[in-house]
Amino acid sequence: MTAPNLSTLWAEVLIEEAARAGLDRVVIAPGSRSTPLTVAADQHPALDTETHLDERSAGFYTLGIGKRTGSPAALVSTSGTAAVNFHPAVVEAHQSRTPLVVLTADRPPELQDSGANQTIDQRELYGSATRFDRTLPTPDPADRSLRSLRTTVDRALAAAEPPNPGPVHLNVPLRKPLAPVEDSTALRGPLPETGPGKTGLDGPFVRTHAGTVSPSDDAVAELRTAIEQSERGLLVAGPLAPDPARRDALYQLARETGVPLLADPLSNLRYGREPPELILGGYDGYLGTAGTAAWPDPDLVIRVGASPTSKPLRHWLRDADTRQFVIDPAGGWREATFTATDRLQTSIPALVEALGDVDAAVRSGWTERFRQAEAVHQAAVADVDAPGWEGGVLHQVVAAAPDPATVFVSNSMPVRDLDRYGHPREADLTVLGNRGASGIDGIASTALGAGSATSDPLIAITGDLAYFHDMNGLLALGRFGLDATIVLLNNDGGGIFHKLPIADFDPPFERQFKTPHGLDFEATEALYELDFDRVEPAEIGAAVAASTTAPGTQVLEVRTDAERSQQIRERLRETVGNRLADHE
Repeated sequence: MTAPNLSTLWAEVLIEEAARAGLDRVVIAPGSRSTPLTVAADQHPALDTETHLDERSAGFYTLGIGKRTGSPAALVSTSGTAAVNFHPAVVEAHQSRTPLVVLTADRPPELQDSGANQTIDQRELYGSATRFDRTLPTPDPADRSLRSLRTTVDRALAAAEPPNPGPVHLNVPLRKPLAPVEDSTALRGPLPETGPGKTGLDGPFVRTHAGTVSPSDDAVAELRTAIEQSERGLLVAGPLAPDPARRDALYQLARETGVPLLADPLSNLRYGREPPELILGGYDGYLGTAGTAAWPDPDLVIRVGASPTSKPLRHWLRDADTRQFVIDPAGGWREATFTATDRLQTSIPALVEALGDVDAAVRSGWTERFRQAEAVHQAAVADVDAPGWEGGVLHQVVAAAPDPATVFVSNSMPVRDLDRYGHPREADLTVLGNRGASGIDGIASTALGAGSATSDPLIAITGDLAYFHDMNGLLALGRFGLDATIVLLNNDGGGIFHKLPIADFDPPFERQFKTPHGLDFEATEALYELDFDRVEPAEIGAAVAASTTAPGTQVLEVRTDAERSQQIRERLRETVGNRLADHE
């Protein structure tokens, strides 16, 4: 390898090493200081590159790739505020444990703190949100420097991976010339690519041999005893990234123990190849109601994944007088009510294998309570005759999604309605969302990034404010040739605020919280190369089914009434509670 100047050399070595370490996709936000990185990525034969014009949208688009594949893609930006615009996506990647590699070009040290244009302090730019963060030295062709560069790149990519996946940041100071033109710093002759022990090495300069986080024998014995002595056990799965081995292990644990499995819609357990009878998805509609007030507490709870979406479930577990095991391969604390009694650091497949056959003592009638509650809840949902209520839209969409499909759901009310009304089905649905930091920014971009990483049909469900926040992200549709079905629930403002006590105070509720905007989103049809259709709520299931087999992207707007939808949710939950109470 030869290079016309040191910045070109440095970038080529960095990108080459990242590719050797397994990187295969790079998303570039255009800029000048990042020219060496952009050119190196664009010309590398093993890398797919895409150029996104908006940095914030680019960050979320790349995040979506990591959410769908479980492997990091890389983001490249120039210096200054361009790099700052990645910060929301980096935070979400950190909170949701999504792999992501961020490469920010920077001014060299002599320009720092000098008032030089487009120069900010980019060291540790993303604070505590990264798994690994380094500002590289300026380009240097010395053998030791190149070995250090390669090693740092390999360490960064390894840090983005399990057991605690997340974002990593390499800040790359570069001097001019930035284009691949000859100058006095040109490297003449071959570039040394080996060092002691590296001769003939095929692959990255430093390989990371990741191990499996296995439980201790004492922990396995203690959990096994707890399961075998439990008469009212529960298995609770919060949001989890797609992982077939983990999914199958959790299904196996549920089958062998016979305990109810409460599966969050983002757990990637609610929808799969298991019979729906194994999985409970309606708990948000009946736990904490009059119908479950007399239920005994569970005597054992095994929790996996992030904190559940459902507030009734979280509060029910908070108030239960029971032993709760939190299982986490990274050894983190993901239980926001602080009621867990045991923390077990292990991978879930390793734990289930170590447990082996478990002779659970589930009391007769415990599982049947949940089955009956599920049936009552589902029947009550089916009885609702209220066209236009938002829960009914989510119910129809998930029922109409093709098998297989990738479904991305926005924060605010859509994910909550999916939680309560998205009944389990035997279908290969990968369901994703940005529940790490639970923002409504970047929803379209994250969904499109996820869709770009699979051949499955993509269904993105978003509210009107989230759609507005990330309209720039729709540029990816035409630039990258993507097809998607976007379900747009338009209730003209912040519908979730109708759930909060502030809804009873107007003013300031309407002007400062609900904030109706009156926007007509049909204009996005011509701007972003998509088809925009307004769909009656009762027809959304059929429209989704048709869209997922049609070429191009269709935005299916459903006009809803946020206040009326909230009244229906409350009335439906009360109905379910009363029906269950009558059965007690």
